[in-house]
Amino acid sequence: MQRLKELYRKHAHAEPISVTLLPLSGSARKYYRMTGNDCPPIIGCIGTSVAENRAFIAIAEQFARHDLDAPRVYGVSSDGLCYIQEDLGDAQLFELLKPNVPDGSFTAEQMGWLRETMRMLPVLQYKVGEALDWSVCYPDRELNARMVNFDLNYFKYDFLKLIPISFNEIRLQDDIDRLCRDAIGYEGNTFMYRDFQARNVMIRNGHPCFIDFQGGRRGPVQYDLASFLWNAGTHFGAELRSGLEEEFVRSLEDFVPVDREEFGRRYRLMTLVRLLQETAAYGFRGMVERKQLFIDCIPAVVRSLGELGAQCRDSYPYLADLMCRISEEWDGSTIIPGFSVQL
Repeated sequence: MQRLKELYRKHAHAEPISVTLLPLSGSARKYYRMTGNDCPPIIGCIGTSVAENRAFIAIAEQFARHDLDAPRVYGVSSDGLCYIQEDLGDAQLFELLKPNVPDGSFTAEQMGWLRETMRMLPVLQYKVGEALDWSVCYPDRELNARMVNFDLNYFKYDFLKLIPISFNEIRLQDDIDRLCRDAIGYEGNTFMYRDFQARNVMIRNGHPCFIDFQGGRRGPVQYDLASFLWNAGTHFGAELRSGLEEEFVRSLEDFVPVDREEFGRRYRLMTLVRLLQETAAYGFRGMVERKQLFIDCIPAVVRSLGELGAQCRDSYPYLADLMCRISEEWDGSTIIPGFSVQL
């Protein structure tokens, strides 16, 4: 904390009047809102990894270089574990959408935020990727076989093995290996945000701003699209997903010609990879760490498993069947004593 106060003093030339810990989520990082008399509020971050902080700061510099709406970094501690950044306020897109998520009846204003977010996504993917030194990315520089394989096995060990659904591990691994081979091979130079979702979009002055991109790396544009449209927290309906996908593609065409068939194929692949990773995260953070934020999302992600499983039977038959079985048969019970999920 003392290091954050020192950074604040250097930036504001005054002592902070208040330092308030912001609500924690899935990360070990701690964020504080720091306020003073003659300086706008500032966010202070205490991280656990110098490499992760370095990645955030380098990516933030690229956002600033292209005048993209993301927090500016004002100062970094000598040990690299703390930094202070611009405060973008409290208007998180997820919270602004939340009242209308259950029935999907979003207002014209909410739809405006969603459409602009989709239009801005290709812009930041291409512009941030132009000159970013990929070697600073954390924990890896790109979407590769190692990352995909890690995420797919994360699904197996941190979700599947926590619920009482039987499966043939060899047959499942055959499909996981096939999906991993299909998912890699990207040769572009675009920035993949990695955790692009409504919780990482702030609305300021009516427009989207972007936060929490420290896990970004080189990768296909379809991954972030899938991450946003299939996120269990917002669980958009199929019609809305289709409309927002079209908004994204039209913006993407400002940067590169789009082969709709190939784009759709890559999008379906990335959706499957991302959904399995997200399911694992909810399993671990929710069922193991007992974090309510993640427990609340498990029912929606289970429904998404069934919907997507029905679409990929030809390519990954055993995995698809297992996804559908989870959606149809799992009653919310787990192998963790005394813990169940209200589906």
